Amino acid sequence: MFDLLWLDGYDVTGLELRDRKRLLRSVLSFQGPIRYSAHRDREGETIYRAACARGLEGIVAKRAASPYVHRRSSDWLKFKCVVEQELVIGGWTDPEGTRTGFGALLVGYYDDGALLYAGKVGTGYDQTTLDRLAARLRRLARRRSPFTRGNPPTRGTHWVQPALVGQFGFTEWTRDGRLRHPRFLGLRDDKTAAEVVRERPSRARRARRS
Repeated sequence: MFDLLWLDGYDVTGLELRDRKRLLRSVLSFQGPIRYSAHRDREGETIYRAACARGLEGIVAKRAASPYVHRRSSDWLKFKCVVEQELVIGGWTDPEGTRTGFGALLVGYYDDGALLYAGKVGTGYDQTTLDRLAARLRRLARRRSPFTRGNPPTRGTHWVQPALVGQFGFTEWTRDGRLRHPRFLGLRDDKTAAEVVRERPSRARRARRS
């Protein structure tokens, strides 16, 4: 339990968050499965890093004096934990709308010599990156998909020799081995495509998700 909106028939959303939480704590007995979600006034960055180390999605920072509003508000900010991974670029999709260069990169990693499809990445590019990377991709174009496992999209897709390695940020791996909310961070010139494998989470992260 982390907030209180009504109490004894009264709307308390206009009260400050700290007052709503004080009321919440006073009217319920927090035992067994019912837990009170306390807040911290200091060391937010330390708490954020600890949450990420435990494999949590992130934290929500709330202004202590804020009322409750039924919409998005700058008084409540979500800070997601971001994972990074280098991946092999195996193709691109056509751009849509006013975008030029390409729409998204199709990326993957090697597992026992097979290139596994890990998803498409359509964000993180400025116009210079779109133009320069599109030119490099066209020079690497090939007729067939380099992915030997997975199901990459085929409509509006162009394949390339799996020679370029990029760095990508994302929130987590999905159950079917795809990237969730990925974005492009840059190219990697210090690693060959054949070296790229899926990085496994630490023991602490695995224990948290099991």
